Amino acid sequence: MQHVFEVQGMTCGHCERAVTQAVQGVDAAAQVKIDRSAHRVEVQSDAPREALSAAIAEEGYKVTP
Repeated sequence: MQHVFEVQGMTCGHCERAVTQAVQGVDAAAQVKIDRSAHRVEVQSDAPREALSAAIAEEGYKVTP
């Protein structure tokens, strides 16, 4: 299942790695595609959307549903 999140606060490659690792902490098999300039994170995962969103938010980023 594909989930798309609007994520505010990603400014660098470290931010992208942090978001990717947070998502993969919920689902190790998740595929993550990040477009920092568009504040967009696409996740291919069977994990619940709420769990993925919470993991990103725990890293300190604002997630818009």
